[in-house]
Amino acid sequence: MADRFQTDVLDKSHDKPVVVDFWAPWCGPCRVLGPTLETLARESGGRWRLVKINADAHPALVQRFGVRGIPAVKLFVDGAVVAEFTGALPEPEVRRWLDTHLA
Repeated sequence: MADRFQTDVLDKSHDKPVVVDFWAPWCGPCRVLGPTLETLARESGGRWRLVKINADAHPALVQRFGVRGIPAVKLFVDGAVVAEFTGALPEPEVRRWLDTHLA
């Protein structure tokens, strides 16, 4: 993933917004938030793209983007982080966050 990050996230974020979910298999809140993000991505009809990054497997990306806790969600537009949140927010809050920042 680290070698594909430039293409799959930064480059693609010039075409459509990319939501990056930093997670880990042992993280309980990550297992709650992940399916919510996946459902919302499907519901978006391709308006934005979801990329999931295992924080344990990619520590350089975790460090590069200042991830201090997981789950950490970052929204990339035009190659830059434009919004982010940490923690497993309830689905209505995630939906509101997306609507606010993708408007």
